Amino acid sequence: MRTSVPPASLRRRPGGPARLLAGLVFMAALLSACSSSGSTTSTGATTGGGTKVQVVAAENSWGSIASQLGGVHAQVTSIITNPNTDPHDYEPTAADGRTIAEAQYVIDNGVGYDPWVPKLIAANQTAGQKVLDVGELIGLKDGDNPHRWYFPDDVQRVIEQVTADYKKLDPGDAAYFDRRQQQFESTGLAPYHQLIAEIRARYAGTPVGASESIFEGIAQATGLNLVTPHRYLKAISQGTDPTAADKSTVDAQINDARIKVWVFNSQNSTPDIQALTTEAEHHHIPVTTITETLSPAGDTFQAWQSAQLQNLENALARATGK
Repeated sequence: MRTSVPPASLRRRPGGPARLLAGLVFMAALLSACSSSGSTTSTGATTGGGTKVQVVAAENSWGSIASQLGGVHAQVTSIITNPNTDPHDYEPTAADGRTIAEAQYVIDNGVGYDPWVPKLIAANQTAGQKVLDVGELIGLKDGDNPHRWYFPDDVQRVIEQVTADYKKLDPGDAAYFDRRQQQFESTGLAPYHQLIAEIRARYAGTPVGASESIFEGIAQATGLNLVTPHRYLKAISQGTDPTAADKSTVDAQINDARIKVWVFNSQNSTPDIQALTTEAEHHHIPVTTITETLSPAGDTFQAWQSAQLQNLENALARATGK
């Protein structure tokens, strides 16, 4: 099959309009200057008076984890929550700037995924504010795969770091945060880890295709053979045009049924990707969908991830008869 180049209006704009962001940074600075910060100490720590660590996460994938680790001693606000929005295209509002300015603890993904966050932070310079940049924690750079919540080992590192940061911000509740971490890891994430292990045990090595790089972390964790060219996955993720050779390879993998399952990111659906997904269905290749943010938005990280893993396992079972 032949694919067409998506029009510019449907391609990603990784950073959003620079002029708009500059204006929002300025507005956020003004809002911050007008807002009260009386409930935040210079260290960002809570006291025994029932206050909570004020947390802002750029994405609700990290926000859900931070909320569960913080329990009653953290108030977590996530900025990007709409499952119908492509986070790569997100354009911050002045309200986002104020929310970040008032936070004691900010969690951003980094790796070029949410570049507006450090700009808003720099515009406000809130005293005592602590920032967790996930990409920096893991040692990544711009251009690496930014979808770190799909890499289980990276999720674990974030869990450990968030807990450590909570204990620094609120040392009086350190034992509570340790208990929350233990409970989250042993109980909350148990179905998630079990599904990953089941897929690896039963389907490791099975050839699969994906619409973009968001699936690379799960493919690695489950041992699936992601045969879609890496350059193609990265190009679609970044909103650039794949090479003609890579397009031809992906077309052939679907048309010749070289893959058992097609994994589709519904939050980045250009006409070309829609055509490939339709072609996979035409060739009776099971299609399973994943998203970049919690879907539904009110779900927990583990419920969202487990549901997607279960759908993937079901698709693999249909495709292989196992």
